[in-house]
Amino acid sequence: MSIFEKVINNIWFQRGLWAFIVVLFSGFIYYLISRFLNKKEKQNTKLISQKKNKTFIRLIKSVVGYVLAIVTILMVLQIYGVDVTSMLAGVGIISIIVGLALQDALKDIFRGFDIVSDDYYNIGDVIIFGGNTGQVISMSLRTTKIRDINTNNIVSIANRNISQVEVVSDAIYINIPLPYELSVEKAEKILNSTILQIKKDENVTNAEFKGLSKLSDSAKEYLFIINCSPSLKLQTRRKALRTIITTLEKNKIHIPYSQLDVHNKK
Repeated sequence: MSIFEKVINNIWFQRGLWAFIVVLFSGFIYYLISRFLNKKEKQNTKLISQKKNKTFIRLIKSVVGYVLAIVTILMVLQIYGVDVTSMLAGVGIISIIVGLALQDALKDIFRGFDIVSDDYYNIGDVIIFGGNTGQVISMSLRTTKIRDINTNNIVSIANRNISQVEVVSDAIYINIPLPYELSVEKAEKILNSTILQIKKDENVTNAEFKGLSKLSDSAKEYLFIINCSPSLKLQTRRKALRTIITTLEKNKIHIPYSQLDVHNKK
């Protein structure tokens, strides 16, 4: 018998070959499913929003990856002579121990499904967690990853902590204090013209001047509501404030500030 025949007939070689085929086949199946889901992710749908569609599909990919990995491992163990049936039957004996050890992981997985089904947030949303404000860039069964809009750092959040997460709206509220000496009619005319300039910003999806909102001690306050992508709120606010101040300066209107009167006793 030649060396080649000995190698071919070797039980460990045969097992290794079958194990390789199983792993290769599982990888191919995952590739096909991922390719199909990637195409679906790029398609627009009228049933659900694009962001939710992307979130749901990426979660499915995560589930498929976990399931295929578990099935592949069990099949490889079976090929190498491990009695998988007996092993699975014995799972009930150690389920309590494993359950305690994996308690947090299981919470993350269940919460991962809750995030999608209850629409807590989606890919592309901006959320606040633990002092970090960032855009959701990826989600899996266990974690959500955000990119901090201030530092560009990547922050991972365990899904079990979604109760501590705040979703940032797309609205910016700006109160502009103007002096009491300025008539409401003139103030509204100037601020209405300012809104038209703010709307020219390509990041602004909508902008409204809501009129007089508050009478404070030293000024009448007027309210602006500006809508834009939550990830662009900081720069959009800066541009809007600059436009407002520039317009007021051109009209020679000064924003009042609090004054402190000091009286000396003699």
